[in-house]
Amino acid sequence: MANPWRGEVTLIIDGQAHLLRLTLGALAELEAGLGEDTLVDLVARFEGTACSSRDGLALIVAGLRGGGWTGTARDLLAAEIEGGPLVAARAAAELLARAFTPVAET
Repeated sequence: MANPWRGEVTLIIDGQAHLLRLTLGALAELEAGLGEDTLVDLVARFEGTACSSRDGLALIVAGLRGGGWTGTARDLLAAEIEGGPLVAARAAAELLARAFTPVAET
């Protein structure tokens, strides 16, 4: 089960639950893969209107890798994501939001 306080999101791929999490390493890999120079540029890319399905897939792959998955984007091309593209897009958006939502101190 995903822990939102750790920035985790769950996505069901080929019938198996996967934890997605944007670690610093996963964010660095995402920056490099999308050709963005800074973390601010990366976030602006996703907040803008030019976000593509390819960007969403890259975000999901980064989250999977941050969650310990060792696959690549190519592995997801024929994968069945439970709920389809809408659920995948929602998971990607939630992943990004959770990664940059400050946790309240107690």
